[in-house]
Amino acid sequence: SLKMASDSPESLMTLCTDFCLRNLEGTLCYLLDNETLRLHPDIFLPSEICDKLVNEYVELVKTDSIFEPHESFFTLFSDPRSTRLARIHLREQIVQDQDLEAIRKQDLVELYLTNCEKLTAKSLQTLVSFSHTLISLSLFGCCNIFYEEENPGGCEDDCLVNPTRQVLVKDFTFEGFSRLRFLNLGRLIEGVNVETLLRPLASLAALDLSGIQLNDVGFLTQWKDSLVSLVLYNMDLSEEHIQVIAQLHKLRHLDISRDHLSSYYKFKLTRRVLNLFVENLLNLTSLDISGHTMLENCTIPSMEEKMGQTSIEPAKSSIAPFRGLKRPLQFLGLFETSLCRLTHIPAYKVSGDKNEEQVLNAIEAYTEHRPEITSRAINLLFDIARIERCSQLLRALQLVITALKCHKDDKNIQVTGSAALFYLTNSEYRMEQSVKLRRQVIQVVLNGMESYQEVTVQRNCCLTLCNFSIPEELEFQYRRVNELLLNILNQSRQDESIQRIAVHLCNALVCQVDNDHKEAVGKMGFVMTMLKLIQKKLADKTCDQVMEFSWSALWNITDETPDNCEMFLNYSGMKLFLECLKEFPEKQELHRNMLGLLGNVAEVKELRPQLMTSQFISVFSNLLESKADGIEVSYNACGVLSHIMFDGPEAWGICEPHREEVVKRMWAAIQSWDINSRRNINYRSFEPILRLLPQGISPVSQHWATWALYNLVSVYPDKYCPLLIKEGGIPLLKDMIKMASARQETKEMAR
Repeated sequence: SLKMASDSPESLMTLCTDFCLRNLEGTLCYLLDNETLRLHPDIFLPSEICDKLVNEYVELVKTDSIFEPHESFFTLFSDPRSTRLARIHLREQIVQDQDLEAIRKQDLVELYLTNCEKLTAKSLQTLVSFSHTLISLSLFGCCNIFYEEENPGGCEDDCLVNPTRQVLVKDFTFEGFSRLRFLNLGRLIEGVNVETLLRPLASLAALDLSGIQLNDVGFLTQWKDSLVSLVLYNMDLSEEHIQVIAQLHKLRHLDISRDHLSSYYKFKLTRRVLNLFVENLLNLTSLDISGHTMLENCTIPSMEEKMGQTSIEPAKSSIAPFRGLKRPLQFLGLFETSLCRLTHIPAYKVSGDKNEEQVLNAIEAYTEHRPEITSRAINLLFDIARIERCSQLLRALQLVITALKCHKDDKNIQVTGSAALFYLTNSEYRMEQSVKLRRQVIQVVLNGMESYQEVTVQRNCCLTLCNFSIPEELEFQYRRVNELLLNILNQSRQDESIQRIAVHLCNALVCQVDNDHKEAVGKMGFVMTMLKLIQKKLADKTCDQVMEFSWSALWNITDETPDNCEMFLNYSGMKLFLECLKEFPEKQELHRNMLGLLGNVAEVKELRPQLMTSQFISVFSNLLESKADGIEVSYNACGVLSHIMFDGPEAWGICEPHREEVVKRMWAAIQSWDINSRRNINYRSFEPILRLLPQGISPVSQHWATWALYNLVSVYPDKYCPLLIKEGGIPLLKDMIKMASARQETKEMAR
């Protein structure tokens, strides 16, 4: 019943269902008294649509953190005259007693309740409403459904002292469930008498008693002519159990597997037991004996075992008892047994730990109900993906995504799954993955980051995100990714490696994106977070990647975004700039990033007065002579000063240094640069440079702007010539050539 991650495009039905669920009020419903959802009176939906609405709703609540559950969602399906339900799958905390109660008038055929721990004995009573139609029922992991609350004594005060006690319901049976054929009672609470519970059922076809210990299963023989599937996972068996199973001659699927780590088992498998199954269960197509210890050797001599081509023919089976099979099994579970490593296994599909195929079969078979086994299988896949090449990449990815979605709160699966994803999404597999599949990976990675503050999960998730093209591939979850990363960076105690990856991701996310994205991220506290990181590094006197990436991220996020520039100044960014300059005089990359950012601040007219202090102007003037990172630091310092000069002599509100003196130093700096310098900078727009051309107030600013354009279009013509033309640079240059105030060398360059 698990919904597998898929690689094909969504059907129109799925897209419509998804849209309606995300916009219930705008589509199927209206709000009564501003709180209760009600179906529009003219809407009539068949079960094909209603089932999908309910099942997708459960899926969305479980796997999409942005999706808000509705208190009254299940009441939409309370009247079978307008909405029909037939087959629904509900899971975990999403469903409560009142939800089942709301749909009790529906003629359900199939009801799967998986790990619905909030359901109590009230829901057992609701089940009776479906008794005349129900064919399939799963109560797997519904550990409280046989408990009801008992109120002691009538006294009110006493109730406060002694709150409701939970009492086991002993009188419920499946009396009246005349059509019930498929039943899963996995992980049923101890104390319920399974035999009494099931006795009224006339002809069971499938029964799952996973995780229940029954010492007497003799009652199963009452269905020996109808039972085709029996699951006794983790039941400690005995000779009596084996004799009963051998009488169930119609069985096609038998699962007696176990988790060999969960407890000590007395029972050991023997050649005789396997022979008994093969001789008596003639219809068997699927057998699972995973986790079992073989008491004796069931294999044929090793010389014979190694001979010939690998075969699934029973006659050549390496496992002697299976030579008696009439035809190969469809499935044979051998996970965590020594048998899976043999050469000739008479089954089309084998779960085991020998190779990729067996491991993937194990993940596929055990994901839904056995996360404890699945996490170990995913761990094996992780090794395969890390050390060798995965040959079934698409299947591997789909299975891991499905497991991570299904077990959002299982730490082991989140740790092993997120680690496997890192290797399965790296560049060598890139070509084999569709956009849809890669988006699903991003979704489960973000789910993991959201649910787990645990270091390993966070690191694995961040590393996996580094396998994607950023920001393009993360655009569809832009806000969410940024919020999660900032959340990581704002934690008081931090893991160095995660901090480094998270800052790198933040930097990549604000590089080359639209201004509205940058503004939104700024409002989330991005600027403040980066400055805090810088502050911390300064206190430790370390200039590492985190320090450099943080300044680089600030450079990116302030690009043509005045609000973020203002935030930088308001949060004492300039103080940090001066302290970093003083503490790390030799760090070229750092200086470049800091000055790039100040260039962005200087482009904002309203903020320039804050840069107009003797201290800042002296610092910028001195940096004109810097040889750090080629011309970049000198170039950016000159850019900052060019914008300040553009405000004219009357804006120069300081005595020292003199404006003329700074202008002289700027001319000298520009003349010292090599016009063919290759650049470490990326312009999305020339607008801030172009605005310095049509003016006569500061010829040196005009010259800096012309130099910048000349250098960029001559060194990178393919990229920057079209940009210059598109943004109207040509007429501006032509007009400037005619200006009397422009310097001759500026005009030459413009020409």
